[in-house]
Amino acid sequence: MCPGAGDAAKAENPTPALKPAFDVLDADRDGRISHDDLRSFYEAFHPIADEGMIDAMISAADSNRDGFVEYEEFERVLRTRKDGSRGYGYEVVEDAFRVMDGDGDGKVGCEDLRRYLKMAGLVVSEEEIVAMVRLGGGDERGGVTCDGLRRILGFDDY
Repeated sequence: MCPGAGDAAKAENPTPALKPAFDVLDADRDGRISHDDLRSFYEAFHPIADEGMIDAMISAADSNRDGFVEYEEFERVLRTRKDGSRGYGYEVVEDAFRVMDGDGDGKVGCEDLRRYLKMAGLVVSEEEIVAMVRLGGGDERGGVTCDGLRRILGFDDY
């Protein structure tokens, strides 16, 4: 087997748990996250006046410096260490949690999740939303914490 062959195979077979999160951010569905994609995501929840913040987020993940975040770069940024210590990926989930927690109550409830999924263009039934919240350790009245959101998004394995 030649060196690097595993990397090519990995690029062709993205980690299933992270691909849906990437697709939510890739608003124009071109296979990469642009500045405009990220701005659209954040503006769906609350306007961000600081365009520099969006630029910094893109720059932090854009290892090949082409101005976009491809899936492999996204996956690398979101990973946390296998030993459970918090890496940059944990902070990214915390940021997403704060954005999704529209009412600021410290939990992502069914309404928050419904709005998020609708903005992402994902058609999900009410039963599926309730099931996701339950998967995260919450209930339909209380919602989930950030750790619960990590379970829903499948990031608890990273």
